[in-house]
Amino acid sequence: MFDNFYGLTGKPFQLTPDPAFYFRSVTHRKALSYLGYGLAQGEGFIVITGEVGSGKSTLVAHMMGTVDPNRLTVGQIVTSKLDEEEIIHVVAQSFGLDIEGHDKASALGAIEAFLHEEAREGRRCLLVVDESQNLAVDALEELRMLSNFQLGNHPLLQTLLLGQPEFRQTLQEHEGLEQLRQRVIAAHHLEAMEKGEIEPYIIHRLEKVGWDGNPAFDQRVFAEMYEASGGIPRRVNQIANRLLLLGAVEERKRIDSAMLKAVLEEMGTEKAFPEAAPAPMAKPEPVMQAPAPLNHEPRIDRKQLDEALAERDAQIAELQQAIVEMANQQDEATSDAMNTEIAALQEKLAEVEARMFEQERTIRHTLTMLIDWVEGEMDSGRAAA
Repeated sequence: MFDNFYGLTGKPFQLTPDPAFYFRSVTHRKALSYLGYGLAQGEGFIVITGEVGSGKSTLVAHMMGTVDPNRLTVGQIVTSKLDEEEIIHVVAQSFGLDIEGHDKASALGAIEAFLHEEAREGRRCLLVVDESQNLAVDALEELRMLSNFQLGNHPLLQTLLLGQPEFRQTLQEHEGLEQLRQRVIAAHHLEAMEKGEIEPYIIHRLEKVGWDGNPAFDQRVFAEMYEASGGIPRRVNQIANRLLLLGAVEERKRIDSAMLKAVLEEMGTEKAFPEAAPAPMAKPEPVMQAPAPLNHEPRIDRKQLDEALAERDAQIAELQQAIVEMANQQDEATSDAMNTEIAALQEKLAEVEARMFEQERTIRHTLTMLIDWVEGEMDSGRAAA
């Protein structure tokens, strides 16, 4: 929507990694240097860690665009909870090997044969493992064992491990990973962007889609956006998306601090619900239904909603009528008693109205969650296609 309003040729702040939008922040330049050094060594492990949304995947995608596929064969996997046998099969599949029905030993044999063949063709092999914090220690040890494959004195496989901060801690402290630690030849932790990098980051991404200065930004917006996002690129993208959407809805040609405040307040309200979830939501049934509110309130369907609203309206009308009748009957002799009763009824009315507000708030959040889920399913479908 906002890309059309502002005359942009694409979405400048999409949340999925895109090397075309790679931004050379200080920490990303350092990470790229470590990657380059590690790849030049051609062996062992390279480790890149960072917060969710810090740009690890975008960094690697950018790097992949610079390598010669005739000299480097890359297998990429995004891990879930894999054990030592499952990881071997996933590695084989990442290099396009058909090992369906094979046991672990034969899968290892297929991997080694593939690595030898690539080496004879003059190509090195790199395995990129994303979300490495999900791997069991035994699975990490299996990856280390794969690094033992050699042709003469030349290692056949190098591994790049990407993970969240807890993976860095696991790698540094777990006693069972000492041998893997000894094979790490380069490591870097992606920090957040610096305060002065927010403006050039936003301008960089906008210019990639034909931005010509519309909308303009107040300088305070960049400083306040840094405070709100902590300098994490994906969070900056989330905020910037909402800002441009608000600007398009209100037909604004300048983004100011008041608009940012409104967006942050709205996002803050929405954010509380996912954090309260006790566990990931189960895969939805084919019949699409709104997920239950994550604060453990019962799901509100249309029939229940209509009944609740009707009951609420009846209670409010009854209380209002009682207040009017008692006020009409009030005289000097009974004014104090009547005032007390009226006050009690007004208090009860306020309680009913408060419940009404809470019900409407719950409904709004339920609808928001449903929309987010539908959009997420659509994005996943497009990505799979």
